[in-house]
Amino acid sequence: MKRSTDRFLTTHTGSLPRPDDLIRMMYAKQEGVPVDAAALSRRVAAAVGEVVRKQAAAGIDVINDGEMSKPSYATYVTDRLDGFGGTGNTFVYQDLAEFPNLAKRVFGDPGRSRRKTPACNAPIRVRDPEAARTDVEHLKAALASFEAREAFLTAASPGVISLFFRNEHYPTDEAYLSAIAEAMRQEYETIANAGIVLQIDCPDLGMGRHIQYADLSLGEWRKKAALHVEALNHAVANISPEQMRMHLCWGNYEGPHHCDVPLDDVIDIVFRARPSAIALEAANPRHAHEWKVFETRKLPEGKILIPGVIESKSNFIEHPELVAQRIGRYARLVGRENVIAGSDCGFGTWVGQAAVDPDVVWAKMAAMAEGARIASREFWKH
Repeated sequence: MKRSTDRFLTTHTGSLPRPDDLIRMMYAKQEGVPVDAAALSRRVAAAVGEVVRKQAAAGIDVINDGEMSKPSYATYVTDRLDGFGGTGNTFVYQDLAEFPNLAKRVFGDPGRSRRKTPACNAPIRVRDPEAARTDVEHLKAALASFEAREAFLTAASPGVISLFFRNEHYPTDEAYLSAIAEAMRQEYETIANAGIVLQIDCPDLGMGRHIQYADLSLGEWRKKAALHVEALNHAVANISPEQMRMHLCWGNYEGPHHCDVPLDDVIDIVFRARPSAIALEAANPRHAHEWKVFETRKLPEGKILIPGVIESKSNFIEHPELVAQRIGRYARLVGRENVIAGSDCGFGTWVGQAAVDPDVVWAKMAAMAEGARIASREFWKH
């Protein structure tokens, strides 16, 4: 994984706006309408090429496939794993429970309203080992003209899979997490063995507190979070930490978020995870102040921070000077070489979700790149 050795690098969290025709094809597939698999694969490959070019044009250094092949960052696993044939899950967002009218709006989102989260009711096994390899091939083909840029691919963590898909088969949480970890190991290693940085998406370590485990005390929840990290570490035991990053998230929805667990209450557990880089929300109004956590929490040797310096739910385009200020705060605390600028979360978390206008997304990305250049001039005296 590249570090910011002579300037601040830029990246993002993973999902990006999908073309309208691809959205329609993926909606049809989700709803059981017959879709030509070869035609869908060709359209995904073309969309990956398009989104790679847009990232490069916006000035992003570490780029990915935009998650073009996935209906969401987590629910895609039901296309790749067996064992999820139970009844659908329902979710109570602790913060939204106090604001029922807002909850209707959030859950009425075209993406969220279509998501399918069947419970695990049978042994979990890999059904489609080719899917991850196809993602790799599509991204590598798109990168042919941009060889100087580093690439990453995202994958769901064992913990976030357990969050979205209720366990109706395994005797304990530990057994369920272990089974997921063993099944996901193939995807994780496929990405890493291809020479691509693996990003593990871990909103279970943030969002899980006020959704999956809202009824537990903080101490009890911390024990659950530690189990999630143990399962993740087991699944990626064969991958170098330097080839991995993880994303910590409190939920990419426009809610009050006043029930979010503070970063300071979970960061020590996050530090135990093997991935060397940690991407976290740091621009939105609920978490923008948490750079101060690193005044007292020392970043472990070898770790990198990827703070969000642009917000993923607002159509405001951040001023590059603000972006530079946000980068600078982290650089002064943990060292310039240990900071890569990123986004709070994805811009296409669910197929059809469009909190931010697609054209605005690329303007925000360009503002981040300009802000990184401004900050680089200060920290490297270019």
